[in-house]
Amino acid sequence: MISYRPATSADLERVTAWTVTEPVGWIDAARYRADLAEGMYRPHWTWLAEDAGGRLAGRALWWGPATATQPVALDCLDVDPAAGDRARIGAQLIAATLPSAATGAQYTIKTTGGWREDPARAQAVAWRREAARAAGLQHEVERLQFAWTPDRGVPAATGSLRFTQATDEQFLEVFERIAHASLDAQTRARVAAHGARESARREMDFYLDAPGERHWWRLAHTPDGRLAGLAIPSATPYARNVGYLGVVPELRGHGHVDEILGEITRLHAAAGAERITATTDLANAPIAAAFTRAGYQITEIRLTYTR
Repeated sequence: MISYRPATSADLERVTAWTVTEPVGWIDAARYRADLAEGMYRPHWTWLAEDAGGRLAGRALWWGPATATQPVALDCLDVDPAAGDRARIGAQLIAATLPSAATGAQYTIKTTGGWREDPARAQAVAWRREAARAAGLQHEVERLQFAWTPDRGVPAATGSLRFTQATDEQFLEVFERIAHASLDAQTRARVAAHGARESARREMDFYLDAPGERHWWRLAHTPDGRLAGLAIPSATPYARNVGYLGVVPELRGHGHVDEILGEITRLHAAAGAERITATTDLANAPIAAAFTRAGYQITEIRLTYTR
């Protein structure tokens, strides 16, 4: 019989002694302790599965911003193979934690390219995917994680666009325009659920709350003054980040995405960034290709599950 409960401070050594031996991304002791000190992991956001003898059979590590009242992301799920049906135990562990998580919370499995052809990686993903779906997280999006480092070179400005600062209201209008016919799965889902205006407001609020600075944001215009899109350089607690970029529907297909991404990269590089991260859906081929052209390299694959 397996029982499920949130951890307490007395469980710290048990939580950090756990290791994941499968070829998937996981949170080790050093990372957990560092983020625990910053308030991004918390004992009551960490859930444990225990067998009838009190032995640790699994753990689920939820993460959230230091200012959050609820966790927003399940970073690491693992179940001891000796505990029995790992997918069933994992599903029950996720289900036990979801009521305390924020609306829209997600679970992400991190792996590498070619994982479907690698039996060990495919198996590690398979039982976790089954657990997520059984727990109610049935919407799956596969995303590519990219990173830029200075040795890749800074894209030179071409002069094809000019970049200016703008008001929140102006940015909100552009967020709404860019949402039209977006290839981004999350944007499409928000628009379907809430409409383009509310989706734009939620997207903008997310980046306003991110660690990046508001004064980094830029609107992009063509030399003759037409609005082309926007560039939202941002940051995570761990690195500078591309954040959000987009081109208005009527100007897509003209290469403007390269100059917008280049502007974000130049801004971060000028500030001394040693690493710039970026993420896009596997299905969003134009953005993925733009990252590659700008010198960003794929570092991992993220399978994200939401309600």
